[in-house]
Amino acid sequence: MNFEKTLRQTVDDYGLMAKKALGQNFLLNQNITDKIIKLSLEKQGLTDFSEKDVLEVGPGPGGLTRAIIKQNPRHLTVVEMDERCIEIMNELKNQTDVLMDVLNQDALALDISNIASKPLQIVSNLPYNISVPLLTSWLENIHCIEAMTLMFQKEVADRICAPVKTKDYGRLSVIAQLTCRIERLLTLNPDCFVPAPKIFSTVLLFLPLEDAPHLEILHKVSELTKLAFAQRRKMVRQSLKSVPNLEKVLDLAGVLPTMRAEEINPEQYLKMAELL
Repeated sequence: MNFEKTLRQTVDDYGLMAKKALGQNFLLNQNITDKIIKLSLEKQGLTDFSEKDVLEVGPGPGGLTRAIIKQNPRHLTVVEMDERCIEIMNELKNQTDVLMDVLNQDALALDISNIASKPLQIVSNLPYNISVPLLTSWLENIHCIEAMTLMFQKEVADRICAPVKTKDYGRLSVIAQLTCRIERLLTLNPDCFVPAPKIFSTVLLFLPLEDAPHLEILHKVSELTKLAFAQRRKMVRQSLKSVPNLEKVLDLAGVLPTMRAEEINPEQYLKMAELL
């Protein structure tokens, strides 16, 4: 569909300057936002968002929102804290036949299980200052999600995707890789954004695993990794000494007491959690 204004015109008309306090960096190149959505659909084997419920967090001036609308979702929910952007979202809502809800609230307080009748497609250029808490909350509710197309600071994306025995491997790597298959879609340089941040950004596609751990087990994994990575240079016989029956748990999980946190793979952390 054709929108009445370009993204640049929208930003100029509303005098929309990105707010650092909200972690905002606007992506105003419509070719790039269209490419992000098309790459995600292609990787999922989809031609568009027909019959899909989509949630977008932090739409800003609406670059990704426009790209989503072009793919004809069954229903689109946008969540935005910045009231200036709410006006823009309502303007877009009036230009499309797509069923669209505009929520002016904190995404961290949103219960995603209440906003769709089927598993959600989540799309977001995540606000930098809440990207990890948001991702963690969604991973804990992975049964409500069909796929997530999310943009992070590149260093956060590197941590999420990090393999075992690397410096970036940590708690976030373990929990993300136990719940999803993760693919890098593309990396964007700072000049793509307004204002230009000092870092590169990476878009990741998260595809939930059918055998993703239940929430109770995931919480145990979280506690184990919190202990282990808090003292990542120490052997686990020391960092996990508060774990009941530690010697037996390590043995059954195939973990040597002399191993360190970054040497234990996600499946071994999962096995330990299941034994507790």
